[in-house]
Amino acid sequence: MSEAAKKPGMLADVKVLDFTQYLAGPTITRLMAEMGAQVIKVEQAPMGDPSRLLPAIKNGRSGYFVQQNRGKRSLCLDFAKPESMELLRALVREVDVVLENYGPGVMDRRGLDYASLKKINPRIIMASISAFGKTGPYAHKVGYDFIAQAFSGLMSMTGDPNGPPMFVGLGIADQGSGVHAFAAIGYALFYREKTGIGQHIDISMVDALFHMHEVNVQAYGLTDGAFVPHRMGSHHQLICPCGAFKGPQGYIVVLVLDRQWAAMATAMGRPDLINDPRYATGAERGKNQKELIPIIEAWMAAQGTDEAVLKIFEEHRVPAAPVMSVVGALDHPYFKARNMIRTVTDPILGELTITGFPLKFSEFPELPTIEAPLLGEHGGEVLKQYLGMSDAKVAELRAAGVLVSERK
Repeated sequence: MSEAAKKPGMLADVKVLDFTQYLAGPTITRLMAEMGAQVIKVEQAPMGDPSRLLPAIKNGRSGYFVQQNRGKRSLCLDFAKPESMELLRALVREVDVVLENYGPGVMDRRGLDYASLKKINPRIIMASISAFGKTGPYAHKVGYDFIAQAFSGLMSMTGDPNGPPMFVGLGIADQGSGVHAFAAIGYALFYREKTGIGQHIDISMVDALFHMHEVNVQAYGLTDGAFVPHRMGSHHQLICPCGAFKGPQGYIVVLVLDRQWAAMATAMGRPDLINDPRYATGAERGKNQKELIPIIEAWMAAQGTDEAVLKIFEEHRVPAAPVMSVVGALDHPYFKARNMIRTVTDPILGELTITGFPLKFSEFPELPTIEAPLLGEHGGEVLKQYLGMSDAKVAELRAAGVLVSERK
């Protein structure tokens, strides 16, 4: 192990009580655990985090769960027993951050809402993730990723213009809201360092997606409704070239604005297009894209391979990339060089390929060696470390069914 890897992580002193499950909440603590935070994953007996049952499963172990929960310690309690709530409230006194993504009203009914926890620990920072947030007319509604994709307008902008709306094929609302919460927690911790004051962070999956509308909202207003955002399919309605072009072998995405247009026309050996009044400006290229797209695709086809097309574009600094499949990315040198294809070990699954850690810190070039917990694996350890509990008391809680563990 290098000297850099021996350094305590950036969040080594941050203690987290994590009530989250599935994906949105665990995304937060997945990032925090990689940075050294002490994460206590609170799970409900008998099943624990429902993502333990999500595919793909091998030898009874979910790869989905492992990817999202490495580096966390599992405390599994029977929430129906009053002693469990007492233990959780005692732990609140000892931690910095509490996270939850339960359905509306669940934490309130258990006396684990922010108002209650603040009385126990005034410095506590609590983050809640939900589909529609804690305030507003839809605060009572439950929802998952695809619900947020639908309500945020994301699905209305995705797919063929003459076809049905389509969802994005990954957990963009869950993970997007998780990353938003992760960032917010960092700033809340920074604020607390300056003031000593904790706070509640309310993250809505719908909000996290809606604020990504970079053009749609303001363009509709600025054009007095003349521009109506809608699904555009493979090419942008207003900008050209901006879309997925059929290459010699696959699809190549090109996004060229006015400053890059001369370079692209030159790359194609068509300098005559630069000042052609049909294509001279972005607005004109957008209007005449039905004529321009076939010209570009015919030139691409003549190059013989996608690689040849991309090489020419790169030489002329034209922004372009192949449409990469997930499987294709696994062996691609870019993802390997950026450590975004990562092989980790698990006590049950053995070696497992997962996505890498997207945040690159110069002071922490190496990531810790961490594993996902078995259900309730660290319950006794957590209670002894944080609450000073004796072995005899831990054994008593196990015998009473308050403390549950998969590993006997």
